[in-house]
Amino acid sequence: MFASRNLRLCTKDCICLFVCPTGATDTESGQIDASKCLDGCRLCVDACPGGAIHLVPGNYPKPQPKREDVVEALFDLAESKVKTRALAGALGEDHRLARKALDFSLEVLAEDCVREAGYMLPQSAVTKEFLKNLKERYGSDPAFPVEAVERLLDLL
Repeated sequence: MFASRNLRLCTKDCICLFVCPTGATDTESGQIDASKCLDGCRLCVDACPGGAIHLVPGNYPKPQPKREDVVEALFDLAESKVKTRALAGALGEDHRLARKALDFSLEVLAEDCVREAGYMLPQSAVTKEFLKNLKERYGSDPAFPVEAVERLLDLL
């Protein structure tokens, strides 16, 4: 293992220059000379007040093979994220449009979660209990549709 420095985290205290027994930390580029670095020494890592130096393995382990269905699912997820990023970029500077898109997205997500939990089957006793709890919890809020909930409870 050899040391490597993240220049963005470096506080320029240069303690690493004084503790390195081989001079590997004393380079013009600010990076550590891996050819001079002692395997696993850690003196510079432990001395660095900014946490900018860390050890890097010389050889990384071979990645474990993944099942084909897992790879396919990961690529599908990645593809959906790329499409989402494209949609977000299309929103542009109009924040009202972004709010409407986020509102719709969260509504669909909430509906999906509630449906998967079994609360959106009208014939379910759980649905009636859910509506009663909503009315008790949010009934005093003027924005809450108390009449609609009462009508649904009557229909169930």
